[in-house]
Amino acid sequence: MQVNDPHAGKRFPRSTVETAAFWQGCQNQQLLIQRCVQCNHLQFYPRSICTVCLSEDLEWKQASGRGRIRTYTVIRHPVSEAYADEVPYVLALIRLDEGPTMMSALTECDPESVESGMPVEVVFEQWSDTISMPKFRPALIA
Repeated sequence: MQVNDPHAGKRFPRSTVETAAFWQGCQNQQLLIQRCVQCNHLQFYPRSICTVCLSEDLEWKQASGRGRIRTYTVIRHPVSEAYADEVPYVLALIRLDEGPTMMSALTECDPESVESGMPVEVVFEQWSDTISMPKFRPALIA
């Protein structure tokens, strides 16, 4: 019996020079963000320079994986058939406790229960042997 792949047909992210460390962190169940060695600014999404001082001296820091929802939308119509079984789902902007904001899907919650300001924590969903997607769920403790 063949098991259907729930990720078949989905668009997988492509690793680049700037994002390779981030995706490797996800494979290791770690949410990584960049820190500028020169000015200590924390940033996400991965870039080749600091968005504050333009330094190229960046390093990776493990984030707590905790944050709060800034804003969100409930997706009720799939962008393709590959996502049809997931609707409705929540796509949110999440302000990490460290400061940067990232966009991600929410999981393990009723879309109608989501609120701005809700505390969330990262979980990782294995999509393939090389891609683990960071998603967020309601935090057990605020």
